[in-house]
Amino acid sequence: MGFFSGMIIGIAIGITLIIAFAKQESTRSKRRTDLAKTIAKFARLTVEDSRKLLPENFYPSWVVFSQKQKLSSLTWLNSLLDKIWPFVDEAASELIKNNVEPILEQYRPLILSSLTFSTLTLGTVAPQFTGISIVEEGSGPTGVTMEFDMQWDGNPNIVLDIKTRVGVVLPVQVKNIGFTGVFRLIFKPLVNDFPAFGAVLFSLREKKALDFTLKVIGGDISALPGVSEAIEETIRDAIEDSITWPVRKIIPIIPGDYSNLELKPVGTLDVKLVQAKNLTNKDLIGKSDPFAVVFVRPLRDRTKTSKTINNQLNPIWNEHFEFIIEDASTQHLTIRIFDDEGIQAAELIGCAQVSLKELEPGKVKVVWLKLVKDLEVHRDNKYRGEVHLELLYCPYGVEHTLKSPFHTDYSLTTFEKTLKSDTEDDDISAASSRRKSNVIVRGVLSVTVISAEDLPVVDLMGKADPFVVLSLKKSEKKQKTRVVNESLNPVWNQTFDFVVEDGLHDMLIVELWDHDTFGKEKMGKVIMTLTKVILEGEYDETFDLDDAKSGKINLHLRWAAQHKYRDP
Repeated sequence: MGFFSGMIIGIAIGITLIIAFAKQESTRSKRRTDLAKTIAKFARLTVEDSRKLLPENFYPSWVVFSQKQKLSSLTWLNSLLDKIWPFVDEAASELIKNNVEPILEQYRPLILSSLTFSTLTLGTVAPQFTGISIVEEGSGPTGVTMEFDMQWDGNPNIVLDIKTRVGVVLPVQVKNIGFTGVFRLIFKPLVNDFPAFGAVLFSLREKKALDFTLKVIGGDISALPGVSEAIEETIRDAIEDSITWPVRKIIPIIPGDYSNLELKPVGTLDVKLVQAKNLTNKDLIGKSDPFAVVFVRPLRDRTKTSKTINNQLNPIWNEHFEFIIEDASTQHLTIRIFDDEGIQAAELIGCAQVSLKELEPGKVKVVWLKLVKDLEVHRDNKYRGEVHLELLYCPYGVEHTLKSPFHTDYSLTTFEKTLKSDTEDDDISAASSRRKSNVIVRGVLSVTVISAEDLPVVDLMGKADPFVVLSLKKSEKKQKTRVVNESLNPVWNQTFDFVVEDGLHDMLIVELWDHDTFGKEKMGKVIMTLTKVILEGEYDETFDLDDAKSGKINLHLRWAAQHKYRDP
């Protein structure tokens, strides 16, 4: 939440006042101006330049040149912060309150109708810096980057006035805050005028730990199911997105245009939410009604919600979402799966994350992510199910390298393999996104069922009589292989063709059955999208069987496109 950024804002205000005074003094002295220019030139020195100028034994004890080595002594800085903290608290508290309330509104959960501060002070305990490092990556001739390790066991007085949708108004106190993280300060651009840099950028580079408790003043928050979880989630989301890197706050020191330092999109992430399996059941009667919430940044207008699948612990969504990416090296995709409880607050089944730096630009990555209770706690080993995603990251400016295998006029920038438009200029408008989702790809899917291996035993003789049934989710047409008698490692080598009307939004279902004189028994299944075969044209793959103790099936898939058009 913003009170963490407020501490940095407060400190930055103090620094700015000092710099402003120094700047005023510098105009009265030519010598000071010359000194500032000299400092600016020294700031441009690289580590190698500094080592050439001075032997290592001439460095002061606090100077460090290794990429992430921390300074050995921070007593002077923490002592200074203790002294100025009352002034920081006084100057920053009202500023934080006025700036954070609009931020909280962006993340306010639907269960709450309002969320405001009635009281906000930072308390008497100043944060402590436990390390400082100079980051060589990102620093250079145009700027200097420093990172501050900070720990705060604070005693702020923070009271939130919340109002629920059912009209209940409660004052909620945020207590026992414990925070550990790394703040990044970037001094950029370097200039010839004092103080040698034009602006300061700050961001929470890494949130290592955040603990706090919520207490209703004069009551028990547990009496309102879902409210405590909703407020805690709001606070964590606000911290995660409002000040966490790559989001950065810019404080101008010298008047100028610093729009080039602002956060800008660098690409798009296409996500296909395929399915989930073995979800934990949250209902006493029947099964959960799962839906998914997916986001890169938890802003309300950039968070996507899937449809609800009623009474199902193995839901199939097959839904496509698109997200704007600002920094693929540090951002991640988060998915939360809930049980829909109607008018009551939805109950979390589990959540998962995948780092975008694991994705190769222009290549589809298929992932199965295990769900956990809390992404902040790594001790939770309880199995809550898995979720199946297909991910495609496309940086801006490299679209020419991502071509459709079907037609040279088609640009492959998303799962939807967007049809190039004479008027489209690769913008990220909502109209463009709608065009992508309406693209229809038709073709013929050829599936060769090669073989299976290590199938589970289903009869008394220790064997099985397996056969395979193939079908498309959007079609009623089914095709099946011959039966291979008494084998747990059958070989079929049979090919089947399907006419596909909407390949990007259809799914292939492969079911393995055991044939018996008195009926049949399902041995396992595989459900897959057609994304990979459409993008690659043809491939072989071995799939693990779902809903089976063991077993794999070997398939060859091939795609022959007919034509492609936009659905009006």
